[in-house]
Amino acid sequence: MPVLELDGRPASPAATVADVWGHRGVLLALARADFHARYKRASFGVLWSVAVPLIQAAVLAVVFSRVVRVGTGSDFGAYVMSGVLPWSYFSLTLGVGSTAIVDGSGLTDKVWFPRALLPVSPALANIVALIVSLVALVLATPLLGGQLGLQMLLLVPAAALLVAFTVALSLVAAALHVYFRDVRFMIQAALLMWFYVTPIFYPLKAVGRLRPFINANPMTGVIDLFHLATVGASDWQGPLLVSGAVTVVLVAIAVETYRRHDRLFADLL
Repeated sequence: MPVLELDGRPASPAATVADVWGHRGVLLALARADFHARYKRASFGVLWSVAVPLIQAAVLAVVFSRVVRVGTGSDFGAYVMSGVLPWSYFSLTLGVGSTAIVDGSGLTDKVWFPRALLPVSPALANIVALIVSLVALVLATPLLGGQLGLQMLLLVPAAALLVAFTVALSLVAAALHVYFRDVRFMIQAALLMWFYVTPIFYPLKAVGRLRPFINANPMTGVIDLFHLATVGASDWQGPLLVSGAVTVVLVAIAVETYRRHDRLFADLL
């Protein structure tokens, strides 16, 4: 019979990734359970994941086009919607994923599996809601003055980058949360500020001298790619490179962190 030997010695990066892939069945089970638990007994089910961001997008579009008068174009509604929907996935997933290892300590005490599965599970569970949101975005874009053409295919790499960045950041934050329980509150505070420094409901031309700092925000490139797919965007290459580079760095940090500390987390939970 095969024997699983666990000790404090770090695994190799390749072994760490292979271990996570080898437990993909567990990951799918965790994501399925998370999905069913979230929408259990909800009459409209997964549609709430679209309805809430749509209401938020409508409020922001009205306020910033008619009251603050930041956006005045005919496609401003599509601009706001294509920013709010991916942000909703990001904030919801990161809020849950950043504390997933500590919150799932009761499960890890009963059976061993790579702890990295816990932060990835919410991201996978929310992909269904993200797909529904993207379908709603495609249908609503021409009604809101956006462009419906081949550029809409950019929603696929945009969604892939969004999921990759969210998963990478969730993995790093969840590992830190094991050692520093203040991470939960830091993420909550960061998301509040992060929303306003991301060009979701205002064009980059409106920020003036702050534009270099906004472009350095890794979520700017992600949101710009969604804007490019729906209403077009200018100067998106720089922010997109930042988003891609930060995602790669976070993935490398996550692999290194879990290969060194994954087997030690149980002593701190």
